[in-house]
Amino acid sequence: MSIQGQEEVQKRYDPRDTTLKFVNRKDDLDPLCSDDEDDCLRAEMSCGHAVTPDSLTQWCRSQLDEGIYKFKCPALVEGTRLCNKLWSYQEVRRLADLSVEEMQHFEENIARLAAAEYCEIKPCPQCKTTVERKDLSNLCVTCTICTADQKKTYEFCWQCQKQWKGPRPRSDRCNNNGCINHDLELLKNCKMTTLPQVNGVNACPSIRACPTCGQTVEHDKTGCKNVICPRCKVEFCFVCLKLTPVCLKTSSYFIPCSGGVAPRQTSIPVWRRN
Repeated sequence: MSIQGQEEVQKRYDPRDTTLKFVNRKDDLDPLCSDDEDDCLRAEMSCGHAVTPDSLTQWCRSQLDEGIYKFKCPALVEGTRLCNKLWSYQEVRRLADLSVEEMQHFEENIARLAAAEYCEIKPCPQCKTTVERKDLSNLCVTCTICTADQKKTYEFCWQCQKQWKGPRPRSDRCNNNGCINHDLELLKNCKMTTLPQVNGVNACPSIRACPTCGQTVEHDKTGCKNVICPRCKVEFCFVCLKLTPVCLKTSSYFIPCSGGVAPRQTSIPVWRRN
């Protein structure tokens, strides 16, 4: 699959490439590719499933578009169960036969998504240098560049992006006027909603903060009461806010939680990443 805006050219493996293991079976990512087409030569991934460079590129690009940068095999095994074996980027790059432009696209997005997952990063409001907040429970952050330039400590508020005022550390706000946590205000004042397919859930806060990482999440009002956090990928119950395995000990996907509907949240959980 080519980068958008460029003419699409079907990729083909070189049958003389001895570094790849070619197999005579269907493409596990694209069953429509005929087994007997020479231009649909298949190679075997480390998980044992067969791919073509086009099908592998398309699948991994679709994952990047959804904010997923760890590529797992989507091939079906034993009926509806997915393989889910993790592929390294090096393997993907090799067997997808990525062009220079595609490698740049992949690597820029992988770096961006990895940074968003593992780091809290923002530009310093004064010098614009990228700063990482390592203590997620403290809004007061020091910019080492400004501190060196000014010969005195420069601290700013991660929330309002103004020079820090007031005591530290603090997790709710600094003493600057107008310093508020908009996500917290949203949680406190969100409208109530219903989950039509979950029995008895007729009034539930429409916005929740993930109990693991604090990411705000909405329910699309379809399916069961559980949601998967788009940031930390933890599944939790939108109704009672317990992690799904805990909630399911005393209820099921479509019946009310034993503890009822959790009220609007008045604080945001801090992600304790290992």
